[in-house]
Amino acid sequence: MTIFIYDHTFDGLLTCLFDAYNRKIFPDLILKEREPLPLFYDEVIHITTSEEKYNRVWKGLQKKLSASALSNLTYGWLSELPDIDQLLFRYMRKTFDAPVSIETNFGDPDVLELSKIWKKVNNERHRLLQFVRFQKASDGTFFAPVEPLYNVLPLTIRHFRDRFADQPWLIYDIKRKYGFYYDLKSVKEVTFEDESQAHLITGILQDNQIAKDEKLFQDLWKTYFKAICIKERLNPRKHKQDMPVRYWKLLTEKQI
Repeated sequence: MTIFIYDHTFDGLLTCLFDAYNRKIFPDLILKEREPLPLFYDEVIHITTSEEKYNRVWKGLQKKLSASALSNLTYGWLSELPDIDQLLFRYMRKTFDAPVSIETNFGDPDVLELSKIWKKVNNERHRLLQFVRFQKASDGTFFAPVEPLYNVLPLTIRHFRDRFADQPWLIYDIKRKYGFYYDLKSVKEVTFEDESQAHLITGILQDNQIAKDEKLFQDLWKTYFKAICIKERLNPRKHKQDMPVRYWKLLTEKQI
């Protein structure tokens, strides 16, 4: 058994593919750094991520795949599902080895599985666009905590930049401990040294952090939400289907 060990980045995975073809050795297993090794194996190869190598692989994929199929790769990686790197590695290897495009060959289990993953990730992206709720901080920044099932925040930033171009905002993934900050000019990915701050854990701004009129607007939104609710037409099952319960703790209208 041959094992490749890499830094668990998408660029690193592309480098793994480059090195596999270059060495003419293809891994039976791909592990991230510090991940436990199996009991039995023949060879372990440590892969160092290389910009030159992963750029060459990506350019090669662009020649073999449509923009839609390339997005499948990106969405697949952002799913963070177990063994997704193994699936993507097989898919990309088949892409390079096949004389024609494999992207519509749904008889291939890897192509079919990746298309299913893309659909799941894309659905989560749409949910995030629907269920982001901003809180106005005392410094004028609009703070929105999120906790999506998949790592879809990067897929939504263009929408928020265009939709809220006239106000500074921070959208923060409290599960993955990173976010994107918009300063009215550009969007930057951010992390915080002190991740133990209450609002970075709960997603709720503290009294000394929130703008004076924010609670008033939150109360108005809750009142509006209740007012448009027609009790005779309540359908809890459908409601939970359209608005998954896992989002409720971060929705203003669901706060007591």
